[in-house]
Amino acid sequence: QVELAESGGGSVQPGGSLRLSCAASGASYSRDCIGWFRQAPGKEPEGVAGIFLRTGSRYYADSVKGRFTLSRDNPESTLDLQMNSLKAEDTATYYCAATRTYGSWADCLRILGGSGGGMDYWGKGALVTISS
Repeated sequence: QVELAESGGGSVQPGGSLRLSCAASGASYSRDCIGWFRQAPGKEPEGVAGIFLRTGSRYYADSVKGRFTLSRDNPESTLDLQMNSLKAEDTATYYCAATRTYGSWADCLRILGGSGGGMDYWGKGALVTISS
């Protein structure tokens, strides 16, 4: 069993920064693909960024490239998302999610680039609000 817990959400003005943290625990072998998804009110969930733990390969959605950065303090315990130059359209609930792809970066990439289908474990979410 894998447990994920997000922290660090909040409210900032456009142009500001926030850092989200995902603490993962339990069955590390069950989560070689881990990432962040977000869902804005009335919209489909979307993959924001993620990492394939076996190789360190990373994914960023086009909408956040150059503004968001993944980092991990421990290869299997914490995955942080540093969000800079935030825009109103970044407002959403952000979820940490993980799954096991049995060693396939291609599968991990496909899942991270989607709306969350294929992810087996989810955190409860952290609300991020960008407003002036």
